Amino acid sequence: MTVSRRYPRWIAFASMIIISAIVIFPIAVVVMNSFKSRLFISSAPFALPDSDTFIGFENYTTGLARTGFFSAFGYSLWITVASVAMIILLTSMLAWYITRVHGTLTSLIYYALAFSMIVPFQMVMFPMSKIANMLGIDNPVGIIILYVGFGAGIASFMFAGFVKSIPIALEEACMIDGANPPQTFFLVVFPMLKSTAVTVAILQTMWVWNDYLMPYLVIGTEYRTIPVAIQYLRGGYGAVDMGAMMAMLFLAMLPVIIFYLICQRYIINGVLAGAVKG
Repeated sequence: MTVSRRYPRWIAFASMIIISAIVIFPIAVVVMNSFKSRLFISSAPFALPDSDTFIGFENYTTGLARTGFFSAFGYSLWITVASVAMIILLTSMLAWYITRVHGTLTSLIYYALAFSMIVPFQMVMFPMSKIANMLGIDNPVGIIILYVGFGAGIASFMFAGFVKSIPIALEEACMIDGANPPQTFFLVVFPMLKSTAVTVAILQTMWVWNDYLMPYLVIGTEYRTIPVAIQYLRGGYGAVDMGAMMAMLFLAMLPVIIFYLICQRYIINGVLAGAVKG
């Protein structure tokens, strides 16, 4: 019986190792090639850098100079932080409202959110860019409104699912003590949404930070985000500086990796806390 119980655990452990290797391998290839010259990237992309192929940080300095990386990093950081913060704040409040208040309006909002997740972005991207230009929101501040709109669907559904598990008696007790709805939300409900908020923050950060189409269509090349700036490493007739591109790709993914490693423990703690509460 002991052997039969351990056997599935070893299968699960081996499966996780294989999946982890599959996920990490492309990142490792990017990091390795960021320290090699363009010739060796094409001829031996999976080989480790050695005395013949290693060129130090030359690809990084070239990429930083050609892309205006620090300016693009500033725009990406501002758009990502502001968009994710607004998404978490507004969608958590919306989820609480449509979960606790039942009526025609909340039903319409619910189905509108569901519809927003069904419609592909490619169907609305050109009308969206035109309307954004007409409304004067085709700038690093106005694009935040668009990200909130596109990210509201999945975030609201995630928050709503957790709000349903919160006993309404807690909110009623807070209101009996004299709290108004905003105080009830921020003092009782929102602190309990911490684990869900972190999960939403990670998913939305990965999307906004790596998004190419919306910044390119809405704010163009005047305010380059990192994905847009990296494309300028492509030369004429399809020529690509692969070494500099690999270096910039690694720098672009590094903040998201660090952010995930910092926040993952909060997700685990939130899941464990929910399991203990029952």
